[in-house]
Amino acid sequence: MSQQADKPVSNERVEAQYEEYLMPIWKSLNVPIKRASNCTVEDFEGNEYLDVFSGISVTNAGHNNEAVVEAAKEQLDEFVHGCTYVHPNEPAAELGEKLAETTPGDLRKSFFCNSGTEAVEGAIKLARKYTGSKEVLALEMSFHGRTLGSLALTGNKAYKSEMAPTINDVAHVAPPYAYRCQMCDGGPCSCACAEDVKHVIDTHTADDLAAVIVEPVLGEGGIIVPPEGWLSRVKEIAHDHGALLIVDEVQAGYGRTGEMWASDHFDVVPDIMPQAKGIANGLPLGAFTASAEVADAFESGDHLSTFGGNPVACAAALATIEQLEDGIVDNAREQGAWLSDQLAELEAEYDVVGEARGLGLMQGIELVDHSGTGPMDVAPAPDAKLAKHVAKHLREEKIIMGVGGFHSNVLRFQPPLTISQKQLSRTVDALRDAIEAHRGDSSA
Repeated sequence: MSQQADKPVSNERVEAQYEEYLMPIWKSLNVPIKRASNCTVEDFEGNEYLDVFSGISVTNAGHNNEAVVEAAKEQLDEFVHGCTYVHPNEPAAELGEKLAETTPGDLRKSFFCNSGTEAVEGAIKLARKYTGSKEVLALEMSFHGRTLGSLALTGNKAYKSEMAPTINDVAHVAPPYAYRCQMCDGGPCSCACAEDVKHVIDTHTADDLAAVIVEPVLGEGGIIVPPEGWLSRVKEIAHDHGALLIVDEVQAGYGRTGEMWASDHFDVVPDIMPQAKGIANGLPLGAFTASAEVADAFESGDHLSTFGGNPVACAAALATIEQLEDGIVDNAREQGAWLSDQLAELEAEYDVVGEARGLGLMQGIELVDHSGTGPMDVAPAPDAKLAKHVAKHLREEKIIMGVGGFHSNVLRFQPPLTISQKQLSRTVDALRDAIEAHRGDSSA
């Protein structure tokens, strides 16, 4: 029996158990959760926080969404597990059909797994099987997961330190990061970073390209939105070289950007589309979806997942999609437009706000220090210290906001898509106060 079993549950106890028994895999937001509802979470001492991060962009339909919870409970009463790929079940079958209807263009067949990382790795396997080629191109500053295969695709050494990615046939290309673009020399965007894909293929590959994988909006990279025409040009180059375009919608999908899929903003249909995070509103589920032609390259035994497509998670996913389509995506679009205007005002008001950017309710502001120079001198230096101070200030005001970006200087607005304008207004006001209070703290 645990030595703490006779002690009342408290923030302190849970944090102590984490310290003693859980591996320190990621930085904590220091807000233990006892319960959650819609856009708020509550700790063990009764403190209520406005959640503007939604478990890293997961609870898109709101914490503890009643319809999603009820769907999961109903399936729990029927059966919990039979391995979807051994025993066909109705929730997985219905979800497969629903994704065929919901995903872009001719995407039709899905494989269910447990996470975004697994969805990405499965997509790479499928692309290799379909094309007969092995090499993959990914973006610098991208994030696709933390297992060894997906880590090879991720374009950030901070995640790779002391790890040895097992996919060797990976090259990286310049990201569509206009604020710190090293190709357009401060002038109007020319989409030169898209042309870099062709350059890297010609100079860094062995003419054995299976896929180019991109995020339609880079999440961990710092909420980076590609310029118009970039994604379609990347797809064209990939196809010219006999490769597939994999669009990783794990973080940007399921209404996050104000459209069901971020790809929809750019009128591009991926060849394979990994998904996860918002798919089941917090239950563990991932998927990758492809056209029938591409999907049928898989033969029996090529890929499998014991828990993938768990019927409880699939039932929750069906309810989640129904909730998203019933006005929640519309709310993300409307509130996102309002929020974008507010953040643009902050950019104009404070020189420490280098850039505000995003789509829908996937927004970020990049904090900078004008006393230093940034990468290649194209923008002021990233200010990670200020971002940390601001996030801590917000947490003290009972608002949870994520910090990320390649340079750890981007404040991330990724709330439940059910958030109200009143709640967003509270967040923006608190953010303004935090910037006022800490904009001189970079050297602290």
